[in-house]
Amino acid sequence: MKQGNLVGDFQVPPHPKGISIDGRMVTLKPLIASQFAEELFLSNSIDKDGTNWAYLPYGPFEILETYSQWIKSFEGKEDPVFFAIISKKLKKAIGIASYLRINPKDGSIEVGHINYSPLLQRTTEGTEAMFLMMKWAFDNGYRRYEWKCNALNLRSRSAAQRLGFSYEGVFRQMAIVKGRNRDTAWFAMIDKEWKGLECCFKEFLSDDNFDHNGKPKKSLRALTKPLLYKVDNLDST
Repeated sequence: MKQGNLVGDFQVPPHPKGISIDGRMVTLKPLIASQFAEELFLSNSIDKDGTNWAYLPYGPFEILETYSQWIKSFEGKEDPVFFAIISKKLKKAIGIASYLRINPKDGSIEVGHINYSPLLQRTTEGTEAMFLMMKWAFDNGYRRYEWKCNALNLRSRSAAQRLGFSYEGVFRQMAIVKGRNRDTAWFAMIDKEWKGLECCFKEFLSDDNFDHNGKPKKSLRALTKPLLYKVDNLDST
């Protein structure tokens, strides 16, 4: 009878509540309405047609007060733990992300509620923010780092694999969101893969990888693709 490998050296990792994470281009700080709601609301308002909110279970928010109340509703919670993503260049918050489904006992944690304003989308700053969050998780002893999204959200699915998450399948009819069915696509990376993925990020984010126009010489997708785990490698016997 087959059994899973023994996990003999595992130590329960810390909870991320209250932490800040500092990078070269961005800083992630606990999301507090009184500090960041206005900056984020104004950054999000650049998205005139509300496309950013299409696959999220909340929003768009028409007025600042409503957005502030939404942030306040989870400020004291242990899960999810939200961060404001602050651009050092622009000196303001231009996006958010969170840890959720935080399970230190099993060493599992998820990144989600990602909402990049147009100021953060398709930027190296946005990539660094994701790198900082996964690095904190693995450096602190988490074994599994997850990404989930609406299966119809092709941009999110593509982003997950660009960042080094391996596709693990679709949970059908997992939820009803804004009155519509949601099938959820699952992606993850594990601690055994992190060393290789971390090298990919460091190579991509290095100054040497960008030309004088700020265009990367090597894409992150090209660096991470060889490391993605194929779901059909799973032993079904």
